[in-house]
Amino acid sequence: MIASILRRLVGGVASPVELVAALVMAASYPLMLATALLPSTGGFAAAAVCSYLGDHFLHRRGSYVLVRFGKARLGLTIRFLIRQLLLILLLARSDWGGETVFYAAIVGLLAFYGLQAPHTALVMVLRRKRRLPITTRNIDLSTLPVPNGPPRWLTHRAVEKVLHTEVPLFLGLLAVAGTDEPDFGYAGIAATIALVLGYMLVLLPFFRLSKLPPDPDRTLEWFDEWLRAEQPTVALYFSGSKDSAYQANMWLETLEKLDEKAIVILRERAIMARLGTTTLPVVCVPSAVHLMQMDLSMLRVGLYPANVGKNLHLLRVPTMKHVFIGHGDSDKIASINPYAKAYDEVWTAGRAGRDRYALADVGVRDEDIVEVGRPQLAPIATGTGQPPAGRIPTILYAPTWEGWTDDPGNTSLLLAGENIIRRLLDSERPVRVLYKPHPFTGTRDRAAGVVHQRIVAMIEEAAARRAADPRWAAEAERTAQERARAQAALRELTAARPALTPAASWDDASVSRDAQTPLDQAPEEERRFREWNELYWRSQGWWEHRVITGPEPRLFDCFNESDALVSDISSVVSDWIASGKPYAVTDSAGLGEDEFKRQNTAVRAAVILSNDAAQLGGLLDAVHQPAADALATARAELKDYLLGPDQPPSQERFGAAVRALAARATARNRAQGEAGADDAPAAVPAP
Repeated sequence: MIASILRRLVGGVASPVELVAALVMAASYPLMLATALLPSTGGFAAAAVCSYLGDHFLHRRGSYVLVRFGKARLGLTIRFLIRQLLLILLLARSDWGGETVFYAAIVGLLAFYGLQAPHTALVMVLRRKRRLPITTRNIDLSTLPVPNGPPRWLTHRAVEKVLHTEVPLFLGLLAVAGTDEPDFGYAGIAATIALVLGYMLVLLPFFRLSKLPPDPDRTLEWFDEWLRAEQPTVALYFSGSKDSAYQANMWLETLEKLDEKAIVILRERAIMARLGTTTLPVVCVPSAVHLMQMDLSMLRVGLYPANVGKNLHLLRVPTMKHVFIGHGDSDKIASINPYAKAYDEVWTAGRAGRDRYALADVGVRDEDIVEVGRPQLAPIATGTGQPPAGRIPTILYAPTWEGWTDDPGNTSLLLAGENIIRRLLDSERPVRVLYKPHPFTGTRDRAAGVVHQRIVAMIEEAAARRAADPRWAAEAERTAQERARAQAALRELTAARPALTPAASWDDASVSRDAQTPLDQAPEEERRFREWNELYWRSQGWWEHRVITGPEPRLFDCFNESDALVSDISSVVSDWIASGKPYAVTDSAGLGEDEFKRQNTAVRAAVILSNDAAQLGGLLDAVHQPAADALATARAELKDYLLGPDQPPSQERFGAAVRALAARATARNRAQGEAGADDAPAAVPAP
């Protein structure tokens, strides 16, 4: 019964070990009830320990299971309260119901919960007072006095910690039931109240003015002064959900290589914690009012990876030129959004992007489109035309998400996903399947999430069958020691990698003050990740099917591990073309091959799949018999059309486009006589 309820509560969001911990914790409460009624002090104590340990483990893991418990009205405070009420029941059943210690316990619990509110208020007010109107990284705040805040142990998971001050009270009352000595109860009650009061008193000194950062107005004035002193000319501007941080991360290295000074402007604090390692100065400005009041007259070029409503807050600045750079090149509707008319220019990878806007006729003028290539594609290795000797081909299925509309052409998951996976897994010519879904899968359409779970189950079942097959069992035995060594090294390296800073900690001013990225940190992290990536693939058999979710291994690393791709109309296809390897794209909308290719440039060198995936044989022919790959020449031609020429390198073309547009902005400002223009007149001429 309990297991069934928990599976419904946490299904799909908990690891097996988290599910076990949740089961133990949930089962402990009816056990405490039963042992309190008996009464059995020893049994009650054992059940209470299980309750504490399960709760603590899930909190340490940051498990989403706890979110589900909260939505079921079984939040942290309620769980503590229920445990304490069961303890009171144990006392009553142990014949302490009419004794003074019993009433003292009730009064103590009332006082304990009465003090929770002022403690929580203190923590919340302190956090708010220590929150600057901006958060920064790689910006020297030494001239903005930011004193140290309270130690992390006082504010991190503060509610959970202050609730645990009830342990002396709990142990004291438990000792009363077990030993018939009321003094234990009085001592425990007094210790708990003293601990709560002490917790609050320790916070009070940090409310002194000398311990608080400057007020918002002074901070914003200081940042305007910093901007005028540093004079950044290029801004990467990004707003989005926490899961969309990858859209900004893909541009960081490109901006670091520019000759111009660049700055990253974010709008959500959650993005700051998920931004990749960079030496660029970064500022997060959550308030639109604060952003629009900033002096940004020194900026010349604004780069926008996403079309979002908050772009308006920077687009209104007339002294700079605005460019939509996107976060991928594809034939999806998002790549021809009429919103693009708001920008001065739209930068595409190759000629295909220009033609895409011309065909769509959404108001983006041809003269406002600049082809700059895709600097991010440098890590993609060019295919050799066949898998390594002695190995079977690897097919990557990387569908996009369901999108904001119900158009069947958005994702192949709903109509074709299971057919694709089934045909690959059941192929007479064996292949290894890698499945890496889009991180947004199932966020809008629950049906897509359900299909995703069914595909995961299919792959796991096929992997189990393959492991039991004598053809692969022998290879598994032969490589067991090598894989075990790689697995051990991978665990060691994973444990040594620093964890991401929790999003909540970025609210504290001292975090911004200390957030300085050493110049050698990014190369060192990249070296560590290359090592991690190599160990990841070595730690498993080259014949084993895999489900790959989460940010690592990265998509491009999956590209380099694969011999062919199956995907949808998305930037995944355009990026894959840089590898030169075979690929298939699903016509989920049922347009037919000719019309599908006419409407979607990136599929003109692809094997086109219907929703039953019957055409997958053509892709399997290409990977098993490279000589039979009839689309190799077409892919080479399409690569140039979609992504631009290899020379000059894309990074150079991107940098030249930035310089040219910055020069246009400067010329415009000089002509207008506006502040921030080089050699601008002191007075604005009359019209």
